Amino acid sequence: MSKKICVFLFDGFSDWEISYLTPEINKSEEFDLVYFSDGGNIVTSMGGLQVKPSASLSDMNIDETDMVILPGGTAWESGNNNCVVQLVKDMINKDKPVAAICAATASLAQQGLLDNLEHTSNDINYLKAVAPDYNGDKHYTGNLATTGGNIITANGIAPIEFACEVFRKVELFDEASIEKWYQLFKNGIWSE
Repeated sequence: MSKKICVFLFDGFSDWEISYLTPEINKSEEFDLVYFSDGGNIVTSMGGLQVKPSASLSDMNIDETDMVILPGGTAWESGNNNCVVQLVKDMINKDKPVAAICAATASLAQQGLLDNLEHTSNDINYLKAVAPDYNGDKHYTGNLATTGGNIITANGIAPIEFACEVFRKVELFDEASIEKWYQLFKNGIWSE
């Protein structure tokens, strides 16, 4: 049975932040990649790409979902994506992974989900500004991407590092293959 990885899409999502990881997951027969939005309607990315998700938020079954991925976008900072907060909390409560990049990390901080585990974001001052109740200072790494427990966080300028953390968490590739993939996409180095 395929593992289901669900990617939340919304108007203004940062399309480039998931563009490295989704093709690799989609190529694998071990995974079922599902794109969903709040109502299942067409959404338009920050880059103007129109996407028709295959599912809506109400279709998400926590018991059949193995990971949720949250791309960034300004909608997180304004609270326009609060519809997905309960799903994220349910995933974490069931010890299932959630991966958030850029402004999506702000939502996790606003919910207090980063207060007690290693994490990163665009900047610690950014988190403090958009999540006034954030108390995770001592666990902030400043790395481009970090995995703390079952939560993956990444800086918005790190879609490649974000992809590597997701690959590790779902065991898409072994570590040597992840490093080879990273070197290719980050530095243009291919090794046999």
